Amino acid sequence: MSQITARHILVEHQHEAEDLLKKLADNKTFEELAQSYSKCPSGRDGGMLGQFGRGQMVAPFEEAAFALEVGETSGPVQTQFGYHLIKREA
Repeated sequence: MSQITARHILVEHQHEAEDLLKKLADNKTFEELAQSYSKCPSGRDGGMLGQFGRGQMVAPFEEAAFALEVGETSGPVQTQFGYHLIKREA
């Protein structure tokens, strides 16, 4: 698999990412949480990053994203930008 499609939510602190996981468990959608909480400009588009291949994202993000099954959401992933929740779309 050379390319995947994913969304993400970027926050500053791990506890914020963990709180968002709880909101997902309470039937909030990933897209609405991204619009409300993500510090990344992609939040306006529900966190959509589009398609990307290996070598295009920072290593911890890439490793977590490529390990997900389609439809699965990661736990908090730390990078130099903050903490990400990643949802694989395709």
